[in-house]
Amino acid sequence: MKIRSVFAFVILLISGAMFSFVKDNIWHSRFLTVNKDGSITYHPDEKGNTIPDFSLVGYHHGLKPIPEIKVVKTVGPVKGDAGSTIQAAIDEVSAMPLKPDGFRGAILLKKGDYAIAGTLNINADGIVLRGEGNETGGTRLIAAGKGQRSLVKIAGKGKITESGSRVKITDAYVPAGAKSFQVASANNFKVGDRIMVFRPGTENWIHDLQMDKIEDRGGTKQWKASEYNLNFEREITAIEGNKISIDNPIVMAMEKLYGGGEIFKYEFAGRLKEVGVENILFESAYAGDTDEDHGWTAVEFDQIENGWARNLTSRFFGYACVSLNGAAKNITVMDSKCLDAKSVITGSRRYSFSNNGQQNLFMNLETTEGRHDYVTGAKTCGPNVFYNCRSKNTHADIGPHHRWSTGTLYDNIDTDGEINIQDRGNWGSGHGWAGVTQVVWNCKVKGAAIQNPWVSGKNYAIGVQGQKLKGRLDGKPDGEWEGQNKNNLQPASLYKAQVKARKN
Repeated sequence: MKIRSVFAFVILLISGAMFSFVKDNIWHSRFLTVNKDGSITYHPDEKGNTIPDFSLVGYHHGLKPIPEIKVVKTVGPVKGDAGSTIQAAIDEVSAMPLKPDGFRGAILLKKGDYAIAGTLNINADGIVLRGEGNETGGTRLIAAGKGQRSLVKIAGKGKITESGSRVKITDAYVPAGAKSFQVASANNFKVGDRIMVFRPGTENWIHDLQMDKIEDRGGTKQWKASEYNLNFEREITAIEGNKISIDNPIVMAMEKLYGGGEIFKYEFAGRLKEVGVENILFESAYAGDTDEDHGWTAVEFDQIENGWARNLTSRFFGYACVSLNGAAKNITVMDSKCLDAKSVITGSRRYSFSNNGQQNLFMNLETTEGRHDYVTGAKTCGPNVFYNCRSKNTHADIGPHHRWSTGTLYDNIDTDGEINIQDRGNWGSGHGWAGVTQVVWNCKVKGAAIQNPWVSGKNYAIGVQGQKLKGRLDGKPDGEWEGQNKNNLQPASLYKAQVKARKN
């Protein structure tokens, strides 16, 4: 008994020492503090900029769970082209009245194969397209035959229209992370108004960013001020005098030096809402590994607010599993895979999960054989989040692609390739600086080039596991690197910590 007691005591000592070692190696970012009650204190830089709160993204800002919608129409496998049969079911449900919950109902595609020669279009609110599984033996939608296309396209109509007069932001500097600012007059605004926070492009900003002297390789375009007017969709949460508070933070500093900013109310009459696609396996027919005359995107969203794609698998498409265009807002893409793309491995291909919209959430995703697996496009306005995503056998890099994306969190991304946020120089037609207020948190990479632009903000590499790269061009400012190759960063997920802080 004594030997057993001694052995148990030794084990207890070893366990305690190991726990103490792990505890002692826990580290925290200098940019924020998670308090005992779960709230977060953000530590500003010399200009007041902080890491923004990314928690209010995805379906209904993450404030409502994705619902389980009752089936109102069931379709079984058919021989030949099933496109017309499924489209007829979509059209039938589209003609049904909306229920009080904002939905018409779900269309259930039973297990089996469905060959589709064209595109399935969803153009009405409140429709869910649901299968019975996204693996072999489930519901398989096949992009049959030839032709680059989206297999499922969800899109409303129209565009954002300005309503009311514009009002100037009067602060000389509104830092990244801020959720309030002063305006010339708040008299014509009320809590709940949807507003656009407008940040103009100016010639002096482009000059200071050095985007008017991109090295020309033939066809290279220097940036033009009129092409860099940015519009951030927000909602007013409080008004105190002429102080306006908004739901989602500023993700790029609004500077009087570079034209300041304005706000105005807006409408989007034709925008869809409450549409989802779930539990489906998508495949594209193809003639060979470099064939490009076949299905290009499994599911495409545009002109829609509050929707989702979940439990999807795509195989053999040339571009993406899910692609969100610029008018897609508050979309959640989760628990999905983009596998084994078929195309030439070059530009404009294999953007596995692509985002050009605002306030969107991508989480729990996997890819193989992609290029830009988790990616934003030109002038994508944040906040947006990629969380807990894996990438294998990648052929390019993750991160903001093209030019000047603002406010993206890459949280717990695990890739055998690179995450880069840098001056892309004359790649493409002259991409230049890829983005600002890009936060790379606790990610595992082969390598990463994360740099700060010359003006207008910072980019963050916190807890990155992997090699630090110099980037494409020499002499660019380093990003805010902290804890490279250091384990046990806490919180392990910034996004999860911010969601928890919001709920407390």
